[in-house]
Amino acid sequence: MPSLGGWELLILVGVLVLLFGAKKLPDTARAVGRSMRIFKAETKGMRQDEEQAPAAPEQPAAPQSLPPAQPAQPAPQATSAPSVPAAAPAPAPAQPRNDVKH
Repeated sequence: MPSLGGWELLILVGVLVLLFGAKKLPDTARAVGRSMRIFKAETKGMRQDEEQAPAAPEQPAAPQSLPPAQPAQPAPQATSAPSVPAAAPAPAPAQPRNDVKH
């Protein structure tokens, strides 16, 4: 990445003066400086949060106490099976029509 030389900086300053005007240029520079400070402070805070998060060891979840298991009881037997009608077979799919023009 090429660095900016003297002429490039002069041209850049000239363009900025033309865009913002000589009176607004100091205010604009102050606003940009404040924004950069805020941005740096926020990124620094995020880095510190990330560094502190792994420092706290995660404690495994305590096992929940379950009631004692009871022996399985057999399901009651039905004396007569309910009558269920047999399902009718599904109808065959309709054949596509060949007389449709595209």
